[in-house]
Amino acid sequence: MTEAQSSVTLPVLPLDDDVVLPGMVVPVDISETEVRAAVDAARAGDDSAAKVPGIRSASGKGNHSRVLIVPRVDGSYATVGTVAVIDQVGRTPEGEPAAVLRGVARARVGGGTTGPGAALWVSAEVRTEEAPEGGYPGKVREAAREYRSLLSTYLQKRGAWQVLDGLQQLDDPGALADRGGYSPFLKVEQKLRLLETYDVAERLRLLSEWTREYLAELDVTETIDKDVQEGVEKQQREFLLRRQMEAIRKELNELEGKPASEEEDYRERVEAAALPEHVREAALTEVEKLERAGDSSPESGWIRTWLDTILAMPWNERTEDAYDISGARETLDADHAGLDDVKERIVEYLAVRKRREERGLGVVGGRRSGAVLALVGPPGVGKTSLGESVARSMGRSFARVALGGVRDEAEIRGHRRTYVGALPGRVVRAVKEAGTMNPVVLLDEVDKVGADFRGDPTAALLEVLDPAQNHTFRDHYLEVDLDLSDVVFLATANALETIPPALLDRMELVLLDGYTEDEKVTIARDHLLPRQLERAGLEPSEVEFTDDALRAVAGEYTREAGVRDLERTVARVLRKIAAGVALGERELPVRVGADDLRDHIGRPKHTPESAERTVVPGVATGMAVTGTGGDVLFVEASLADPESGAGGLTLTGQLGDVMKESAEIALSYLRSRGAELELPVGDLKDRGVHLHVPAGATPKDGPSAGVTMTTALASLLSGRPARSDVAMTGEVSLTGRVLPIGGVKQKLLAAHRAGIGTVLIPSRNEADLDDVPRDVLDSLRVHTVSDIREVLELSLEPAGTSEEARPLAA
Repeated sequence: MTEAQSSVTLPVLPLDDDVVLPGMVVPVDISETEVRAAVDAARAGDDSAAKVPGIRSASGKGNHSRVLIVPRVDGSYATVGTVAVIDQVGRTPEGEPAAVLRGVARARVGGGTTGPGAALWVSAEVRTEEAPEGGYPGKVREAAREYRSLLSTYLQKRGAWQVLDGLQQLDDPGALADRGGYSPFLKVEQKLRLLETYDVAERLRLLSEWTREYLAELDVTETIDKDVQEGVEKQQREFLLRRQMEAIRKELNELEGKPASEEEDYRERVEAAALPEHVREAALTEVEKLERAGDSSPESGWIRTWLDTILAMPWNERTEDAYDISGARETLDADHAGLDDVKERIVEYLAVRKRREERGLGVVGGRRSGAVLALVGPPGVGKTSLGESVARSMGRSFARVALGGVRDEAEIRGHRRTYVGALPGRVVRAVKEAGTMNPVVLLDEVDKVGADFRGDPTAALLEVLDPAQNHTFRDHYLEVDLDLSDVVFLATANALETIPPALLDRMELVLLDGYTEDEKVTIARDHLLPRQLERAGLEPSEVEFTDDALRAVAGEYTREAGVRDLERTVARVLRKIAAGVALGERELPVRVGADDLRDHIGRPKHTPESAERTVVPGVATGMAVTGTGGDVLFVEASLADPESGAGGLTLTGQLGDVMKESAEIALSYLRSRGAELELPVGDLKDRGVHLHVPAGATPKDGPSAGVTMTTALASLLSGRPARSDVAMTGEVSLTGRVLPIGGVKQKLLAAHRAGIGTVLIPSRNEADLDDVPRDVLDSLRVHTVSDIREVLELSLEPAGTSEEARPLAA
């Protein structure tokens, strides 16, 4: 490429915020004073002075008027302008004055000078471009081909096919580069840089870079526009189809004589229901599926059932807790005698909740202050009925969930909706039946939950009963978060051993160890007797039960931790009276005293038997805890005849492994300390030892019978019978230490019921005596022991004593 330079004097035509490159033909509004002055000066000026060497005017125009178009950006003139020929001056269709200018060459603006008219005249150094004799170098031609390809792509996207044809006929790389000034996507600064760049290759490189960037942006924009357009079209199509479907359904209902029912319009029901936002979104999604599915689709039935369940849940229903603490305690006392531990825990919970509400701490971290209590105790002590009393004392709804025998994990978490007949889990159904989100839910018989190939329901209960997780409990059927953090869960169980430790760790344990005899009399008089009188069709004025009669029923006819058998016995007496009245054998009113019980229900079933069981050496009285509460058991020991050839230790009575080990420890201790204890244990190796625990059909296990077994063996070896009014419990070690055990309260209650006067417990269990009712402690002499020697000294009759056992000193 070659350049020709020359100096000329031209009037300045300022162009605001636009740039004209050589080769461009543009219309210019000349209504402004400066622009009009430049055009008039150019047309009136010296033609010869305005000529530019090497530049010809438009063919056939005969007009050689020229101006210098100088871009003015932000009020400042550029240093490089474009020499332009005025091809035509006239008016636009709107009547505005305008001129058509054609850029011909670049020019560097020099200093100002004088000229005709009011225009600004300057001297300028004009540079014209001519193709070199041998043609442009390969680098320039390659840049021109690249830019031409990019510009063709852009023109094809715009549909400018005529411009594309003209572009294909343009061979000069410099002219091709200057045609970039027509590109509408170039900014004024970019066009000005093209004007100031004299090198053709550099101009082509810049244009290729800018065009490539714009094409990339254009592709992204087109993709977004396409996606938006498709979304809008889809929404419009779905809207029209839905309206058509509604019209069709309406016509079908009218043809069948069924008017359109609002109950069937699930969308309106969902939108009208007060649902949490996450539940509303899930419900509307299912409504859309229902609207798209036909009535013949099996999925529509599942969706309707799910929507009915969602709409029936009390999402925003809550009952206000009754914060009358003294009134709550009175309600609990009126419904149940005893059970002070449970009552105190409920009162504490209400007091804390009341204080949190007063201080605005009702909801913290999305969790509310619910409670999880495990009521563990023998049957018949009122665990289940206690749940209703707790709900009534708190002013809450009550729901009961029976878990006994449940083996399917889906019973807790619900079934997947894909199964036929799928239902939510029992916990969700309990909340639904209660009608509030904060009921008292009783999980009855949680210790009798089983596990098989269908899963472990106790594992599913871990999340339900965990206060840190149950605020987002997710049932498999609902598949939406359910807040259970404000539910008061009461779990009942008879035995702790069958409850998994992880589940037990999530509950606050409250032990119900059974009733004393006085409490049973109170319960029978205030609760059981009125209920059974009503069931027997008798009035309280027609049958009177004395307290002595109730005490005799509780102590001699029923021996249990609870009161179920007591109630059945009272009911039996009332039925006997009703039958006698019907047969004319009795007349009302009837007064039932202790002496009258034999005529109604026969002889007593339970009488003290410790005296006759321990009359011979080798029998000791122990205490144990079973699934029905505390109980008194007897351990019997015997030695085989030396000539029989029997040896070793024989154990009978359906004993567990731990209890068998206790027997072996007892025998080993006596063998090693025989001389010290003055016991003839030397010939034990030649004689077999037999230990038996009666009630052989009942499984027994645990270490607490160790001291009883040791005492029975020591009594047999020494010939000293055990005291009949002494019962004992404790684990024994090989060194003769008496180790602590559990269930002290239940064992002492059992000893009290059996008429035992003195009990021996390990010294380290002395703190457990605080849980024993005061009237029971007052009727017992409790000795704490730490060594087996103390047990033998307190429990065995003195040497040489006959069958009449002397009373043990307190």
